[in-house]
Amino acid sequence: MNKTIIRRAPQATLNEDWPVGLHPVLARIYARRDITSLQELERSLGQLLPWQGLSGITAAVELLLTALEQQQRILIVGDFDADGATSCAVAVQALRLLGARQVDFLVPNRFEYGYGLTPEIVTVAIEQYRPELLVTVDNGIASIEGVAAAKAAGMAVLITDHHLPGRQLPAADAIVNPNQPDDGFASKHLAGVGVIFYVMLALRARLREEGWFEQQGIAAPKLAGLLDLVALGTVADVVRLDHNNRILVAQGLARIRSGHACAGIRALMAVAKRQPERLVAADLGFALGPRLNAAGRIDDMALGIECLLSDDDGRALDIARQLDDLNRERRDIEATMQQQALDSLAGLALDDGDELPFGLCLYDPDWHQGVIGILAARIKERLHRPVIAFARTGEGAGDGQIQIKGSARSVPGLHIRDVLDAVASSHPNLLDKFGGHAMAAGLSLAEADFETFCRAFDAEVRRHLSADELRGIVFSDGELSATDLSLDLAEQLRSGGPWGQGFPEPVFDGAFTIRQSRIVGDKHLKLLLEPQDSSGQAASAIDAIAFNTLPEDLPASEGPIQCAYRLDVNEFRGQRTVQMIVEYIEAV
Repeated sequence: MNKTIIRRAPQATLNEDWPVGLHPVLARIYARRDITSLQELERSLGQLLPWQGLSGITAAVELLLTALEQQQRILIVGDFDADGATSCAVAVQALRLLGARQVDFLVPNRFEYGYGLTPEIVTVAIEQYRPELLVTVDNGIASIEGVAAAKAAGMAVLITDHHLPGRQLPAADAIVNPNQPDDGFASKHLAGVGVIFYVMLALRARLREEGWFEQQGIAAPKLAGLLDLVALGTVADVVRLDHNNRILVAQGLARIRSGHACAGIRALMAVAKRQPERLVAADLGFALGPRLNAAGRIDDMALGIECLLSDDDGRALDIARQLDDLNRERRDIEATMQQQALDSLAGLALDDGDELPFGLCLYDPDWHQGVIGILAARIKERLHRPVIAFARTGEGAGDGQIQIKGSARSVPGLHIRDVLDAVASSHPNLLDKFGGHAMAAGLSLAEADFETFCRAFDAEVRRHLSADELRGIVFSDGELSATDLSLDLAEQLRSGGPWGQGFPEPVFDGAFTIRQSRIVGDKHLKLLLEPQDSSGQAASAIDAIAFNTLPEDLPASEGPIQCAYRLDVNEFRGQRTVQMIVEYIEAV
C-alpha cells in the first residue's frame, strides 16, 4: 500500500545555546520533538521525578515495611510479557536486597488462567505459597474479583500497575498507579517496571529513616543496579518515552554498555548477537524484548523471569538459548497466521465496491492466542488502521459458550482502550472484560458475539477517524545534504536518544538514484544509492539496506526514487561506516 511522506514541523523554539559540538541537524530534530530546554535532554538520575508524587505510595510502603519487619511471606504476582517479567524481577531482587527473606513470584500461565490477578490465581497462590502479602506488578488495577478473593483469604494486597483503571477500583490495601484517579504524578507513562522501581525507591527511603539497615547489619543497596531491567521493560512495553522514561532508559543503557548488566540480560544479548557497548534502545525493543516475550507467548513466562533473576552466567545462557528457540517457534507461527490473515482479507468482496472496515477484526479458531498481539501489530502496520486479532481461549463462559480473546493494536489518534470502553457502554454484556491503554488493549467475549462486536467496533472507530487518517504516513525530519550523510552525524543520532514511542528515532527523506541492488539474507535488499542535490547533480554513493524488501518491491521506473530512511552505523569486521536503513521507497 502506498504511503505519504510528511515532514515534521518544528514544535518548539529553543531560547538557549546548544552544547558545543551538537550537530545542527540534531538540534532541529529536538525542536521537532517539542524540546524547549536543555534540561529536557538531561539524563541524570537527579532529574527523575520524585517518588512522593505518586498517590498511594505511602500506604504501599507501610505494607512493605510491616512485611519486612515481621518477615512475612511476600508473593509477587506478575504478567506474562516483558514488562511483567522485568517488573517481577525488579520486585524480587529489590526486596531481597532490602532484607526480605521470604519472597517468591507467581506469573499466570496465559493459556490456563488468562491475564491478571484472578480468583483462580489466588487459589494457586494460597495452595503453593501461603502468602501474607500479595503484590501485583504490571497488573491488578482491573482485578476486582481477584483482590476480593485474596482479602477474603486473609492476605494484604498491594496493587502496582500502570494500565488505565475502569470505573471501579479493586479494594486493595494500597494501589500505586500513576493513571488512577486524582494521581498527581507528572508522568502518566511509566511502565509497570517503572512503577515498582519507584515503590522500591520509596521503601528504601523509609527503611533508612527507620534505621533498618543498621539493625539488620546490611548496607543500603544501590537500586540503580536494577535500571538495566527497568530500561528493558520500559522499551519493550512501548510506553511513551517522556523525559522521565528517557532518563530511566538512558541510565539502564549506560549500565549495560559499561558491562554492569545482570546475567540474564547479558545472556539475552549473547543469543541476540548484540554487543553491550553498542546497545541502543531499539535493541531492547526488537532483539531482547521479543526473546523474553516468547516465553509468555509460547510457553511460560516463569522461564523468562528465571533468566532475569539468575546470578549464574552459565545457567542464564542456557535459559536464554531456550528463549531464543521459543522466539524462532513464535516467528514461524506468526508467519503462518499472518499469511492466513492476508488470505482472508483477499477473500473479501472489495472488487464489488466494499471497503475494509476502519476498525478491523480478525479471527481464526486455530490461531495461537500467544501470538495474536504480534499479528494485530503486523496487520496494523500493513493496512494502517486499528486491528484486533482474536483466538479461542480454550475455555467456556458460565453459559457454556466458547470464549475468544482479542489483542488490539491502534494507530496514532485513536485511544483503543477508550474505544473498547465506548463499545462496552453502548452494548452492555457484549464484552466479558477488557483493559489496556492508548495503543494496545486486550478483551474477551463469546465467540457467538464476534460479528456483533466487529460491527460495533468498526462503527466506533469511524466516529474518531476519517478515511484520510487511515493513509500510511511516514513522518520525516526533512532532507539531509550530501555532506550530512556522514559517520559523525550517524554517531550523534545513535547516542542522541534514547529514541522510542513518543520520541521517535529520526527519519529523513530525499531523492536518490539506485546504482546497485542485490538480495542478502533471502529477503533483504542491499543498495547503493546516490543522493541528488537541489541542482539534480549526483553526489558520492552511500550504502543502504531495505529489510524485508525484494527487487519487485522497487518502483518499476528506472528514474530517481524518493526514499525515507534512518541514518545508522554499520559495523562489519571491525570497520564502522555510515549506512542508510530504508523505511520506504517510491518513484519520484
